[in-house]
Amino acid sequence: MMTRIDFYFDFMSPFAYLARHRLVHLAGQYRADIGYKPIDLPRIKRAIGNNGPSNSQLPVKLNYLVKDLKRWAAMYGIPLGFPVDLNTERINKGVFYALRQNGDATAYVKEAYQMTWVEGGAPDDEALLKTLALRLGWDPDKFLEFLGSGEARDAYEASNQEAISRGVFGVPTIIIGDEMWWGNDRLFMVEDYLAKSNKKIIRESPSSKRTLGQIDVITVSESHTVLKE
Repeated sequence: MMTRIDFYFDFMSPFAYLARHRLVHLAGQYRADIGYKPIDLPRIKRAIGNNGPSNSQLPVKLNYLVKDLKRWAAMYGIPLGFPVDLNTERINKGVFYALRQNGDATAYVKEAYQMTWVEGGAPDDEALLKTLALRLGWDPDKFLEFLGSGEARDAYEASNQEAISRGVFGVPTIIIGDEMWWGNDRLFMVEDYLAKSNKKIIRESPSSKRTLGQIDVITVSESHTVLKE
């Protein structure tokens, strides 16, 4: 049985962009499945009483964050651009269209990040959304129609309510079972948890007893490769 990783994110967050890249590697390494959970970050923050100014209103902090983001991107070996705006409601809702079409949102999330946090496009630009649909082999008009539908609205509302009920207060948030981690910089903790869980599963599997020692060595070694990929 594959481990389920719930990934709460908003396309407006560059740290969620960074975290997704690393999380995909971890999911493959530890045989886990990622469930993409788009949420409205400003709303989630307000739900816990976080009514302070946004980073864009804090120039000293923003200047540091830009440098920090570039450091993380360089460490991961991935490109980083900055989108024209952060109006992400519709592109967030697109995750539900991907789930309806394919039962999986992996390709959609990857391509949406490519068009925003790599190519620097505006997430609310209708031309970008149509191009996004075309890249995924979808009818762009049907995609846009869905984004404005009651089905998309209700699915997005349910995702936000679920996040609030689970104690999510920011993005990226990763939840596995009853454990939660917030932030791209907590992924080494997620990896440690997955590594330990993986060893437990192997030990409990009767078919793995003959190679247990060898697998344990591999697992322990991999658990120290936090930022190597």
